[in-house]
Amino acid sequence: MILFGLALCATTAARAQQAAITGVVFVDANANGIRDPGEMGLPGAVVSNQDAVVITDASGAFRLPPGGYGVAFVSVPDGYRAVGPFWRSVGAASSLAFPLAPVARTNEFTFVHASDTHIAPASVERTRRLRTLVDSLRPSFLLITGDLVRDALRVTEAEATSYYELFIRETALFKTPLWTVPGNHENFGIERHLSLVSPTHPLYGKRMYRHYFGPDYYSFTRGGVHFVGLNTVDIDDLWYYGHVDSLQVAWLERDLAQVPTGMPVVTFDHIPFFSSFEALSGFRDGQPAPTLITVNGKTVFRHTVSNATEVLAVLRRRRHVLALGGHIHAVEHLEFETEGVRTRFNQSSAIVAPTDVGGIRFPSGITLYTVRGGEIDAGRFIPLGVPESKRP
Repeated sequence: MILFGLALCATTAARAQQAAITGVVFVDANANGIRDPGEMGLPGAVVSNQDAVVITDASGAFRLPPGGYGVAFVSVPDGYRAVGPFWRSVGAASSLAFPLAPVARTNEFTFVHASDTHIAPASVERTRRLRTLVDSLRPSFLLITGDLVRDALRVTEAEATSYYELFIRETALFKTPLWTVPGNHENFGIERHLSLVSPTHPLYGKRMYRHYFGPDYYSFTRGGVHFVGLNTVDIDDLWYYGHVDSLQVAWLERDLAQVPTGMPVVTFDHIPFFSSFEALSGFRDGQPAPTLITVNGKTVFRHTVSNATEVLAVLRRRRHVLALGGHIHAVEHLEFETEGVRTRFNQSSAIVAPTDVGGIRFPSGITLYTVRGGEIDAGRFIPLGVPESKRP
């Protein structure tokens, strides 16, 4: 089962919501995706268009004002799962329905963090090995923090969409529920000198990811923990860089305002807030991915979130305990404490292959986390492809 929706039937990219939309979140008791007689609306559910954040009333109804990027989603609450996609393309719709099926509440569960599948025909076996490993562990869900596809930055539409559709076909086979966020390689055509794609293309840039997977930032709650998927990859002309745009920061404030004080918050994204890996891999000033980038006259690090302090100031208003990232293709654990809030910043290795830097090899694998009573353990790294009997 996959918790992002598939937009394969769409013929154009989603456009910004131009008018207010109404809808309902309801308890789908028989999980058939249809509101049958007697199935009640769910009050207090959070619905968003990646701009406004609204709460359903006593009948489960909501009204979203204009805004966002043409998709709407329900922040799946604790004790429920989405029946089908958790998001909808707005398009010409005037009313939306989000069915949620009840699941047993628990304060003890596991989840897996993986990253950088970079899927392509030549490397698809790595994603299949990921599926076999994760499904054998039977976690509550799997997070994949970006660079899902080999490349959409510098290739034609036909090549880029072939990778996206391969990822969708392969992950449809997973038994484990899957949540994703975009990486830099999901941004279609922005290196225009190589892709020859026009900025007016309906799937250009971030729009290709939204076309296939819906919101590029969103939230859900499981086992007393609030999970927030962020898009930490921004675009400046031809180049990507680590940054969370202002609309997303404003949305994050609105989303967290609905989170009970004291509930732990976990973020997951691609380009990490912080990393020491640049010191190990060394300064690079050549294309395609130099260490620094100048945006609006300000030079910043490209491979970490350039406005991390701004984003973390918002997150610090709640109990932000864990930030999961990818991008660097290595396992990395950092920890910072500010004003009494201790946050771990953990990066994952790359599924696509082990990574060699200066003669040091970083293995490919996943991290399995266990949550008990809202406390998240240190995580256990499991190499990809190693039989369970041979793991430490």
